[in-house]
Amino acid sequence: MNAIAKQGQASGTRRLNMTRQIFENYFKEQYALVYRVAFMQMKSHADAEDVAQEVFVRLLKYQPEFENEEHERAWFIRATVNICRDIMKSKWHSTTVSIDKIPESEKDCFHLPFVKEDETLWAVMELPEKYRDCLYFFYYEGYSIKEIADLCKIPENTVKTNLKRGREALKKALS
Repeated sequence: MNAIAKQGQASGTRRLNMTRQIFENYFKEQYALVYRVAFMQMKSHADAEDVAQEVFVRLLKYQPEFENEEHERAWFIRATVNICRDIMKSKWHSTTVSIDKIPESEKDCFHLPFVKEDETLWAVMELPEKYRDCLYFFYYEGYSIKEIADLCKIPENTVKTNLKRGREALKKALS
């Protein structure tokens, strides 16, 4: 059981009635992760913030019970990816002009903790989604192949193939 859930139980609150303090703790602990994943998907600071806001609205609305910290982290990532995909297939998004390249001004808004900035991250962000997701989760968020398969709801062998092909595409893009 994670520290936030213990705090909720220790203070006598039920999970169905999330307190402001518990919500703020989730926000402090998970916002950076949610924002990074959203930015990776949306390639826009404003869109990533909108997605992050929607994730926390859903946290308040559904108030899921987490078994452990890994389950909590997986829920936030899964919710973020799902919201991004919903936005990407919406009528508004499909009728607007998209920019495939990430503008230089947007790069200042995205920082990974403990990762030195380099062009590799931006090259990963420009790969097709199936390669980008696998490479990002594997190298930048530290997930295993099995965990990526669970997050993306695809077979483990598909994750391995996407990693291999993504590395090849990345090598070509960087050379």
